[in-house]
Amino acid sequence: MRKVKLGIVGCGFLGTIVVDAWRNGLLEDYEIVGCTSRSRESAELLAENAGCMACTKLEELLALAPDYVVEAASPAVMKDITEKVLRNGSNLIVLSIGAFADADFYEKTKQVARETGTRVHLASGAIGGFDVLRTAALMSSIQSSITTERGPASLKGTPFFTESLMNDSEKSQVFFGSAKEAIALFPTRANVAVATALATTGPEKTTVTIQSVPGFKGDDHRIEVIGDEIRVVVDIYSKTSAIAGWSVVALLRNLVSPIVF
Repeated sequence: MRKVKLGIVGCGFLGTIVVDAWRNGLLEDYEIVGCTSRSRESAELLAENAGCMACTKLEELLALAPDYVVEAASPAVMKDITEKVLRNGSNLIVLSIGAFADADFYEKTKQVARETGTRVHLASGAIGGFDVLRTAALMSSIQSSITTERGPASLKGTPFFTESLMNDSEKSQVFFGSAKEAIALFPTRANVAVATALATTGPEKTTVTIQSVPGFKGDDHRIEVIGDEIRVVVDIYSKTSAIAGWSVVALLRNLVSPIVF
């Protein structure tokens, strides 16, 4: 039986989780054919672990005809590669879901996927619960919100970080707005908010609250969807971003499973 060909874009922490899972026999139906990254060094290291080709650019990776390409890089990279991957006839697995806060890009991606007969799979990342969120959104008119708590140090590099946050003794709110506004201000740190929005009421209607919590390590995401007939609460704490990489592994296993969850 032919192995499913897998390519990886982004050879950092999350891409390494996928390769390690493959090496440990959790993705036995797959063959990793190649990987690429901004850093040649990281691509070569991951390629050595996977026994695959280290590609200097995306075109080299696509020439290997992967059935699936895993994006584990950034929203900017995801926007750059999506149409190229789909027009190559490869399916795309996305971690940088925040890029889809751009409605025009989202619609263009759907159009290209239809034209090429390919599919874009959104990895559940740090939240999960997509099934119940989508189901609730179909049942009735709903309101959706997500509240994220994280340590002040994790906000460094964003417009809302101040040194005073490092000395606070109480929780403080640093952002309140829509998922669309959140991804514009936190380009690499609002993927969960956008994923929630896409599964429920959309980036402009999903309310996002980000709180700085002194001494807190990791992320806690609390999602609430409220409708006339249903109330859904999903609350997930993760100490590191590893859950995002493992969500790709779970998705890949599901894609080839004879019984689909």
